[in-house]
Amino acid sequence: MAEKAKINLKIFTRLIQFAKPYKKLFFLVLFGIILLSFVGPTRPLMIKHMVDEYILQQQDGSRLLIWTLLILGTLVLEAGLQFMTAYFSNFFAQHIIKDIRMKIFRHMLSFKVQYFDSRPVGSLVTRVVSDLEAITEVFSSGLIDIAGDVLSLLVILTMMFVTDWQLSLLVLIPVPLLLIATRIFARAMRKSFQLEREQVNKLNSFVQERVTGMSLVQLFNRQEKEYEAFEEINKGHRTAHIKAVWANSIFFPVVELFSSLSIAFILVWGALKVEGKTPEQIQQMFGQIIGFTLWINLLFRPIRQLADKFNILQRGTVRAERIIEILDHTEDVQSQGEGLNVSLSEDIHFKEVYFAYKEKDWVLKNVSFDIQAGKTIAFVGATGAGKSTIVNLLTRFYDYQEGEISIGTTALKNIDTKHLRKKIAIVLQDVFLFSDSIYNNVTLQDESISREKVIEAAKLVGAHDFIMQLPQQYDFHIGERGNALSVGQRQLISFMRAYVFNPEILILDEATSSVDNESEALIQSATEKITKGRTSLVIAHRLSTIQNADEIIVLEKGEVVEMGNPELLLQKEDGFYRRLYEKQYLEKNQP
Repeated sequence: MAEKAKINLKIFTRLIQFAKPYKKLFFLVLFGIILLSFVGPTRPLMIKHMVDEYILQQQDGSRLLIWTLLILGTLVLEAGLQFMTAYFSNFFAQHIIKDIRMKIFRHMLSFKVQYFDSRPVGSLVTRVVSDLEAITEVFSSGLIDIAGDVLSLLVILTMMFVTDWQLSLLVLIPVPLLLIATRIFARAMRKSFQLEREQVNKLNSFVQERVTGMSLVQLFNRQEKEYEAFEEINKGHRTAHIKAVWANSIFFPVVELFSSLSIAFILVWGALKVEGKTPEQIQQMFGQIIGFTLWINLLFRPIRQLADKFNILQRGTVRAERIIEILDHTEDVQSQGEGLNVSLSEDIHFKEVYFAYKEKDWVLKNVSFDIQAGKTIAFVGATGAGKSTIVNLLTRFYDYQEGEISIGTTALKNIDTKHLRKKIAIVLQDVFLFSDSIYNNVTLQDESISREKVIEAAKLVGAHDFIMQLPQQYDFHIGERGNALSVGQRQLISFMRAYVFNPEILILDEATSSVDNESEALIQSATEKITKGRTSLVIAHRLSTIQNADEIIVLEKGEVVEMGNPELLLQKEDGFYRRLYEKQYLEKNQP
């Protein structure tokens, strides 16, 4: 338990570091909290004085009016200070959370693709959105309010002991028991928050995956099964929340009980004190009893709030552990390289390259080949042969473990990744489009690309006609992942995107495998124009689409088994490429 507390303190200290740029806001809120801590407890003292000196004595009605106005003024001042502290504490918190959110998102942008391959999208969304919202409360109503409540307690206790130290000791008898209850409550809440965090993560991940794959769920009639699975996860989520509610339901009545006990002690004290006293002497006790009753209410309110704020602090700290975990994760950060002025219009060299997604489980083994600048090279092979992996290595989505990849005389790892990817365009089989207009999906909001350039690209790839038939044409909103368009239309837009960025290296990763014959013909025509004069790597299942390639590289189980001109490879009687070609030809011509 001590070790856990130590870790939490470390996380909490890390959180505080984000508040440093906003010291002025913090001290403004702290100043308001300090004023509130003195203004609130002063009211019972003023009421006690007014009851003793003016109400019971029935003296000087004008001064009684002045004291009444002073108390009302104190209430107005307290309300104003509460507004100021609430507004600026939230203002302070939102600035900090904005910075943390920007920092974590920027950090995630620097990760290699393999980081996202191994983590559910829903889990990452939870961290960037839900977890950060919980941390917001640490700064808006946790940390600052705790400081204010502690200061209020000190001021109230000081006033009580100065007024009557014996009565103060009497009414504080339940406080040690309350502190023990608070400690037990805090432990229970921490466990419930950890369980809640896990359940929120499961729920978000499950919903995100099922919504994304809804067509698959419905196609295979999985609605009932998925509903049952969701019901179980939802029950877990409910249980986690109920545990937190249960702890709250127990704790707050306990606080009220101890508060009532303290007031009961005042009444017992008063009953004992009045014995044998004259009416005048009894009257002198009224102001003190009223003042102490008000102080007790003020005393237990911060104690009750302290437990609640400590809750918020714990919840935020538990969620912050996940945020700090991402910020401290450097293993998957992409190394940037240094070569900013390297030309990619040079030969590409793979020399004895080995790569594995998992340690020593080689996907590529001793792969060596050269690609001449300006040539079109096609990669063929069975599924899992390593074709797409070569693309992932060249774009540095992944880094190889052994061997060397270079462009010209510069090692790939020494080329700045931003420079490298700026000069490479990829058209994938599974096209990703944003929920935006066609124009923005083509330009990716790069202001240097004109609308005329986009229209030119559309005409080149044969997409202009269908775009002009859409509402709003190039400003047509295509929906999430481009669902308002057909597969072929989405593919044509990805070709437009590749064209307008004018890459030095073009990669077509099975770009025609999911399109119809009409779209394939359009893409084939566009491919010939786009690949002209630039280095092009083409991965294709349909061998008929790569007959114009300058060279074909055949892969089998992660190794290069054949290389050469298409015509020469077809002449090899028992060659790998010839067998693949004949197999596709037979399948195509079967009745």
